[in-house]
Amino acid sequence: MSVVTEYDIDKLDDADNVELTDERLENGSKGKLIKLAGQLRDRRNELNQMASERADKRDELNAKTREKVDEAQEHREQRDELNEEVQEHKDKRNELNAKANELFDEVEEMKEDLELDEGKSIEELESEIEDLEFQQQTEVLSSEDEQELIEKIEAKREELAEKKEKVDDSGELDELVEEAEEVRSEASQHHQKVTELADKAQEHHNQMIEAYREADEVRDEADEMHELFVEAQEAADRHHEDFVRVQKRLRELDKEEEEERKDERQEKMEEEKQEAEDIYQKFKEGETLETEDLMKLQKTGLL
Repeated sequence: MSVVTEYDIDKLDDADNVELTDERLENGSKGKLIKLAGQLRDRRNELNQMASERADKRDELNAKTREKVDEAQEHREQRDELNEEVQEHKDKRNELNAKANELFDEVEEMKEDLELDEGKSIEELESEIEDLEFQQQTEVLSSEDEQELIEKIEAKREELAEKKEKVDDSGELDELVEEAEEVRSEASQHHQKVTELADKAQEHHNQMIEAYREADEVRDEADEMHELFVEAQEAADRHHEDFVRVQKRLRELDKEEEEERKDERQEKMEEEKQEAEDIYQKFKEGETLETEDLMKLQKTGLL
């Protein structure tokens, strides 16, 4: 959008400007030059007002640009601060994950030492014993099959007892597993903070980019408004210079008129002096002078 349209700035119409040619300046009559000086002065004042309005709008836009740049800088600072926090949580997460991995490795080593992973689990053995006992209670078996079933149940019970005994002896293992899981959980919390803070940092980064983009747009508008200001100011300066030229020409004409009047007065004084001398000559020759002649003598100092 044009700045002129957006800010309702009057366009500079060259048709409204006043043109001063050397012909008008040198050969124009005093009356025409006085009128021309008034036109130049009025147009100069109008252009200065336009330039002032454009300068105000330009300054307003420049201030808005600075606001957007400041806003972008604030988002940059917040983004950088968040990124620092992200890095801190990343470092802590990685440190905890490494520790958790070490603990889980110890768990696996301890399990191997206790042989807890060999054979069936306690839950599996208990389930199998339950199924065998149910079979014993519900099925009609020969004495031979029943004896075989009883021996199988006893074997499972012995295996279960051995497994439970190993588990009872593995309290340290449970503690180690609990510690490893706690460390892993703490690492997960730091990972969650990494995700949350990274998202916030990205938001501030996006807002920073948008603020810089808006600042660039407003700066372009300010530059356009400055060009409009320069256009009006240069036109005002030209009209002022032409106004000064016309004023100078008018002073020259005034001086020429004054010189002409001075020459006319001098010529008149010389004529009056010559006439007075002629009258004085007549007076010396004894001619009778009239009152008007006497006044002319007095005026020239001959009487």
